[in-house]
Amino acid sequence: MLLIMALRDASSDWLTVGAAGLGLTWNVGELAGHGLSAMGWLAAEPWTAALAFTALGFLAAVVIHSVARGTRDEAVAGSVWPTVLTTLAYAGAGLSGALQVVAALRGAPVPDSVALLLLTFVLIALAPVLLVATRRQPNGRRAMWMTALTVFAISALHVTNFHGPRESWATELLGHHSSIPLAFAILYQDYRFALADLFLKQALTLMLAVAVVFGFWSLAGPTLTRTPASPGAIGLLLGLWVVSTYLFPTIRRTANVFIDRVVLRRADDRRTLDEVSAALRDATTEDDLLGRACRALGPALSAIGVTWEQRHGDVPTRSDRASVAVPTVEAPHYQLRVGRLAGGRRLLSDDLAMLDRIAAAVGRRIDTLRITRERYDRALREREIQGLATQAELKALRAQINPHFLFNALTTIGYLIQESPGRAVATLMKLTALLRSVLRAEGEFTTLRREAELIGCYLDIERERFEERLDVAVTIPDALADIAIPTLVVQPLVENAIKHGIAGSRSGGRVTVEARLDDERRLCVCVRNTGAPLNSHLNAVGGGVGLRNIEQRLACYYGAAGTVTLVTTKEGETMAELRVPVTDAIGRVVAPGKAGVRA
Repeated sequence: MLLIMALRDASSDWLTVGAAGLGLTWNVGELAGHGLSAMGWLAAEPWTAALAFTALGFLAAVVIHSVARGTRDEAVAGSVWPTVLTTLAYAGAGLSGALQVVAALRGAPVPDSVALLLLTFVLIALAPVLLVATRRQPNGRRAMWMTALTVFAISALHVTNFHGPRESWATELLGHHSSIPLAFAILYQDYRFALADLFLKQALTLMLAVAVVFGFWSLAGPTLTRTPASPGAIGLLLGLWVVSTYLFPTIRRTANVFIDRVVLRRADDRRTLDEVSAALRDATTEDDLLGRACRALGPALSAIGVTWEQRHGDVPTRSDRASVAVPTVEAPHYQLRVGRLAGGRRLLSDDLAMLDRIAAAVGRRIDTLRITRERYDRALREREIQGLATQAELKALRAQINPHFLFNALTTIGYLIQESPGRAVATLMKLTALLRSVLRAEGEFTTLRREAELIGCYLDIERERFEERLDVAVTIPDALADIAIPTLVVQPLVENAIKHGIAGSRSGGRVTVEARLDDERRLCVCVRNTGAPLNSHLNAVGGGVGLRNIEQRLACYYGAAGTVTLVTTKEGETMAELRVPVTDAIGRVVAPGKAGVRA
């Protein structure tokens, strides 16, 4: 069994293969010696025995070498004792083998008692030193090889002093199979997982089954041994057979759980899945998610390392024993690579199924992260685009100072320069203040007070042009003056009132701006004007860029809660009414009087 496992493992070294070969040589040599003796070839029997016992001696030396160096996954470093112990073990085995060959040459009995005693004393002398040198190894491993060497020493003493036809078959069987504990020591040292899977589980299952049967027999024995046997006793026997048959799956499952959890300390697949799933929920990036999965899988599989890498090209649909594909909907695709497993462990069907389930969970989580990130990026882009569109509309509205108003203002200033230079300078300063207020980038929101100041500058300039034909009144209560409103949302209404109402009337008219709270506690700003009636400029109102921008901006800021309407009152006045919720500068609805905005 050891030789087959060593040859199937491409990573096996010469020490493991040599131990398997020596154990096989010892067993085949013993059998061959008995066969040659039975066939009458007595001359060849000593040489066969010498070869077999020499192989047995070197097998013990190989066990010491394997224990002294540690497993392939760990090393007893920083000390010369491993080299010294290994050298002495091989020297003792070589000297013992030489004595066996000398005995065969001389025609003396083989095995040679001096050679076996020498080998026994060498092992007894090296065992305590080896025990101290390997004190950092697990106790279970140390107990295994100590038991193996002890059995070998006892077997060597038996063959030397008590070997003969008077011994019972049990004693002979035990004495001539000292290689079995040595082979198990090598198996447990380098292939403990395979040893448990191939042997210990079956052996423990058999022992438990025998114990159950023996227990049933102990209970039913007195009834079954009565003569003659009663029908009840026969029925009891049959019933116990049936019970034993039904108990066997439970016994085997119990043995498997004991070996996996206690002996091998193998992780529970279901618990591993739960732990990996819990770790994946906290991951925020693909790299972090894959790293968490690898760190959780390493100890669970007793792997030297589990890594992940990006898969280029076609993604494998099935997993192999070295890698498992992570199924994701879109590229990039990944795979998990399982490194060499400790203790000669192999990936069994349960391990592969667990790997596939974990890979599927990782793939689903990666897809979820990608969808979440894609939705977030899309929402961020939409918000950015919406903000840019709003800013573009605001900039367009700021640049939308009526060219006719600007031309008329400059004409008025030119006229005043000739007639009244003082008034011309004052009007020019008001125009400058108005342009600075309009073109200044102060954000998307301003206060009702600042909007009123801008309107005042605008009306002062228009009064210089229209003189006594224009009468204005602006009423903004102090309690509402600090409420936040979108920038340049009232001034276009006043401009329309001048342009379409006052300018179209020979006698001029009156423009009134009022602010109040309506019944729904919304801010209501009314711009009224006399002069030309509303019907004369419906087309201008419906197609005005300024009013259309106001409607779009109110819909963007407030949704259906922000409105602007244009009606004719009972008194014949044209009224533009703006209604918006009372909010602060970031759009939060607040109580009136608490909507201050930083200037």
